Amino acid sequence: MLKRKVSISGSRARSAWKFCIRFVFPACTAVLFLILGINFYVVFSTRSRIISAKEAGKLTDADCILILGAGVRADGSPSPMLQDRLDTGIALYQSGVSSRILMSGDHGRKDYNEVQVMKDYSSEKGIPSSRVFMDHAGFSTYDSLYRARDIFQARKVVIISQKYHLHRALYLASQLGLQAYGVPADTRTYRGQGARELREILARNKDFFSGIIQPSPRYLGEPIPLSGDGNLTND
Repeated sequence: MLKRKVSISGSRARSAWKFCIRFVFPACTAVLFLILGINFYVVFSTRSRIISAKEAGKLTDADCILILGAGVRADGSPSPMLQDRLDTGIALYQSGVSSRILMSGDHGRKDYNEVQVMKDYSSEKGIPSSRVFMDHAGFSTYDSLYRARDIFQARKVVIISQKYHLHRALYLASQLGLQAYGVPADTRTYRGQGARELREILARNKDFFSGIIQPSPRYLGEPIPLSGDGNLTND
């Protein structure tokens, strides 16, 4: 009786193993190749539009310099990654790339306001408040680009972020009909960057489909043209 049970158990194990070899492993391999293929496409299709600050200096007709938000410290100061984005965007403003800066970030709670921190930082650097617009509903890269087009009526933008993030932002900009260039803000080594790079592969896959489907962002609203006064967006 014991031998029979062992035989049946072994037969089931062999059947399960054969099933995995025939179906599960090929399916997992196909999904992995799809994920990596989409990631490669997003990176390859946008790399020519990532330019240096010097090259961006030749662009004098951009509707805005779009600085994408990042983390804010507990004391209300920008994180190193966000500070580098701000410094890069401010330098481009000062070089005449555009007369408008659009700060887009997360202001989903009263006690967390990325865009106010970003605008305060730019004010400390001498940028007139009227030239700085705040997008309080830039909860994602997709939302930021969609709202830059529909709310702030931008058509040509220079996007500021770290290079690993620019590929996805530029892909979305292109899908949404924006003429966009990206300037990297990588001025130092960031803690945890390896994990960010891995997460970005999945984020590129998600936004690959967002760019095709183009759902409405979480919030829209009345247009606030960049040709107007940035103080209209003050909290």
